[in-house]
Amino acid sequence: MRILLIASSYNSLTQRVRVELQDRGHGVPVEVTPDGDAVRDAVARHAPDLVLAPMLKTVVPRDVWSRHRCLIVHPGPVGDRGPSSLDWAVHEGATEWGVTVLQADEEMDAGDVWATARFRVPEGVGKSDLYRNELSDAALTAVHLAVERVAAGAVPSPQTGRVRARPAFRQEHRRISWDADDTGTVLRALRAADSQPGVRDELLGAEWFLHGGHPEDGLRGRPGELLATRAGAVCRATVDGAVWIPEIRARTGAGEPRACKLPAALALAGRLPRLPELPAPARPPREGHRTWSDIRYREHGPVGVLSFAFPGGAMSTGHCRRLLAAYRSACRRPTAVLVLGGQRDFFSNGIHLGVIEAAADPAAESWANINAMDDLVEAVLTTTDRLVVSAVGGNAAAGGAMLALAADEVWCRSGSVLNPHYRRMGLYGSEYWTHTLPRKVGEAMAARLTGDARPVSAAAALGAGLVDRVVECGPGAFAGEVTRLAVRLASHPGLPSRVAAKKAEHERREAVSPLAAHREQELSRMRRIFEDPGAPYHALRRAFARKAEQPAGCPDGPGALPAGQADR
Repeated sequence: MRILLIASSYNSLTQRVRVELQDRGHGVPVEVTPDGDAVRDAVARHAPDLVLAPMLKTVVPRDVWSRHRCLIVHPGPVGDRGPSSLDWAVHEGATEWGVTVLQADEEMDAGDVWATARFRVPEGVGKSDLYRNELSDAALTAVHLAVERVAAGAVPSPQTGRVRARPAFRQEHRRISWDADDTGTVLRALRAADSQPGVRDELLGAEWFLHGGHPEDGLRGRPGELLATRAGAVCRATVDGAVWIPEIRARTGAGEPRACKLPAALALAGRLPRLPELPAPARPPREGHRTWSDIRYREHGPVGVLSFAFPGGAMSTGHCRRLLAAYRSACRRPTAVLVLGGQRDFFSNGIHLGVIEAAADPAAESWANINAMDDLVEAVLTTTDRLVVSAVGGNAAAGGAMLALAADEVWCRSGSVLNPHYRRMGLYGSEYWTHTLPRKVGEAMAARLTGDARPVSAAAALGAGLVDRVVECGPGAFAGEVTRLAVRLASHPGLPSRVAAKKAEHERREAVSPLAAHREQELSRMRRIFEDPGAPYHALRRAFARKAEQPAGCPDGPGALPAGQADR
């Protein structure tokens, strides 16, 4: 069928729906439709067999849904209604939730049901992580079933049973009372708003939006007091413990540009009192003790696993340097296989556009950030004494996708979506992509992937040679499954000869086409872009980091902003 996707943004779910439907042979154009008129125009131009809305904030006009079959993906079970379903579910501590594909109708979320799927809500997972993973898996199950039923000429079922209509989840519902709320209550509030919109709060004489939260059992203080910093996050006391807050965003007035979401300590620079900078524990905490670290290392016999989790998948200069130090430390351990990644959710989306945009000199910070990314990728590419596996548990884009490709093997979860390109941010790209991408997929496919600048499903990436293994499992099982597979790889009798052949091949390539030449060529192109105030990159970066309207003349197609970093 020709299935038109209409969406308020080309977010992670919209991308996944598109690529998986394309994998099944459907034609799937996508239109970003901010209002009813845009919906009308899109449907008139494409004349689709089916209209599908994976994430739509506007109402489908009556004259559209009365003439065309229009299906809405609602992030809640049958009977749940309202624009903030997942926010309410996380805030109230739901242990099970659902996704419903229903027919557009006069009343929002009240149409007949084409398909539904339920999923377990893991403890301690924030809204955006849940949306990109468990909810995304359930949504694709329901979407595929609904499309099959439409194609077979079936009819939907009327909604029956209990109806629960709830209002938008606004800031008054999210408010934290630091003098009264325990750690669990604070975490639910933060996790229900972790990526967007954040929890509005007062801190150090100003108003901020707090993004994300992790428990800390080892620190105590007066409720609401800032206790310490770690890797850019701040630790704040609750009535019975403390929470780590990785990111915050300043509240700006009407008519002012929206502030960038930044690592909390960076955003608060100049306001923070003298606080201890606590080193991040490199290994998992002891039994019964909760703390936070964005980089962790663990060993399972001959396998080392270096995992990392940066908010939104964005990696600042500081993130890259800390991960490089951890990688070098891991390489000093006597392991045969080193796994890079292996966590649920984002692998990496490359340079941190928010930190760059907020810098006093964005061009200089862009240059520092891309060089720090290159240093990290180079370290992976030049590891010749063991096998390195990139384990991509969620989405990866731009330089983050190229970081994954630097490993000897790339394993990704079946629900992952890859965006191995830079064009939609107006960049040529670096991270040695001119070396790694053609080596993985060939020159022709490399040109197609970077030129078309479209997302790729895990299955399509496997078929193209972009990844070496697709791990069929749920988000929560990915780390364990990757570790099991890596231990099996490390025990293979042919591993020593494979490592020796890898070292010889690296030396041969260096003699013919040294990595330094690729880096110099890529960075010369990037530097010209960074230092040109009129380059599209600057306007595109600003629009993304400040959630502003895309500038005129930006790269064509949906998701002209870096779709890999887009959130719900």
